[in-house]
Parts: sequence; C-alpha cells; structure tokens
Amino acid sequence: MHLDVHDLRNFYYRTQLGRVAQKAIRDRVVELWPDAKAQTVVGFGFAVPLLRPYLDSARRVIGLMPGQQGVMPWPAGMANVSVLCEEVQWPVETGMVDRLVVMHGLETSDRPAALLEECWRVLGPGGRALFIVTNRSGLWARSDATPFGHGRPYTMRQLDAQLRQNGFTTERFETALFAPPSDRRFWLRTAQMWERAGQRVQRLLAGGVLMIEVSKQIHAPIRPGLRAVVKRPLKAIEALPKPAPAPV
Repeated sequence: MHLDVHDLRNFYYRTQLGRVAQKAIRDRVVELWPDAKAQTVVGFGFAVPLLRPYLDSARRVIGLMPGQQGVMPWPAGMANVSVLCEEVQWPVETGMVDRLVVMHGLETSDRPAALLEECWRVLGPGGRALFIVTNRSGLWARSDATPFGHGRPYTMRQLDAQLRQNGFTTERFETALFAPPSDRRFWLRTAQMWERAGQRVQRLLAGGVLMIEVSKQIHAPIRPGLRAVVKRPLKAIEALPKPAPAPV
C-alpha cells in the first residue's frame, strides 16, 4: 500500500532526519549517474528528492506519482514537473526514458510485476533504471517512524531475482543509509561519517536501503527455421567439361 504524499513530503522536507536520508541517497545516485545532459530523467513513487541535480542539465525531468499516493507540485519555486498517474499506466511514450529512478514505488505496490512491466516499457535502448528499496537486514526497515518502515523490505538476492524475471539485466549493486534512523543530535551530526564508513565496510554494516542499477534486456527475434548462406561456394560442377551435342 502506497504512503500518503503529505507524509512523504513532511518527512523529506520538514524533518532533519528526512533531510539526512535524502542527502545520503541522493549522493549515491549522483555518484552512479553524474551527468544526464540532454537525457530524459523520470522518477516514480516519491523519487523527486533525488531528481533535483538533473533539473539544469537534463532535456526533460518528470516526477510520476501514483494515484494511491497522491501528488504534490515540485520543485518549489519552479515550473512544475510532477504528474499524477496510474500505477501501471504511465503517460510516457514507449522507449522514451534514458534514466529512471524508482523509490517508494516497488515495495509499496500491490502489483509489482505489472509495475516492472511498465518500467521496462518506457525505458529506451541503452537506458538505465535505478530501483531503491528498503533493506530487510537494515535498521531502517524496523522503524515505523520513517517511510522505509512501510511496505515490503527486500534482500539483495530477492530484488535481483525479481528484476531479472521481468526482463532487466543487473549492472551494479549499491547500498546507502548506514546511520541509525534516529533523530538524536549525535546521530544526525555524524550521519555523513557513517555513510563514508559504510561504503568502505559494506559487508560488516547493513545499509538502510538497497540500490540496483539495471538495463533493459531485449531478446533477439526468433525467425522460422535457419538459413545457411555459403559465402564462397565451390564451383565443382562448373569445372567439368560440358557434354558435346549428339550427332544428327
């Protein structure tokens, strides 16, 4: 079940813990995709906090928000790019998207397979998608005070398998949110230190979110039968003497 857009907005933009989480995840996204010049960048769910770095360079930025969640105007003080849409029927042309970010969309969906089909449809050749979900092994999945404590948490293996079943090829695995989900001053002040430490020892510390970058897998068309083509045929018959005509 999708969260309410007002709760998501209040967490990410009106609480210090939400701003810390926003920065930690957005920094990882920018490391993966440092440039989106002349590209179409789309976010689904509540991914708009991660799209701001691309507003100036991208050809087009679109923030898709499902009807069950609700929509809010974004970004503040600029032309709105947020769109209210059906969860599995987006107002986006097939193959139009170069970069797709899904956050608070997959783990809260009632139709995850259909949602992934829609993600696959809109992604263009050479495009990449980034799925960000709650880590089942992390502390953030156990806190109902944040959006990451709602919906279905995943393990990396579960998420990878689900994406592969829906026609995606995994490119990279990442994790983020290593600081505890606490609004105490000490944890908020040391959040960046925990992020740096977590990136170095990911096998020892469980990040709060999993991030998988995938590309679109397209199967070669199946043709009826096989055609054998001989590029340099042996002209054995042509070398034989031609029969002489029979005498009349």
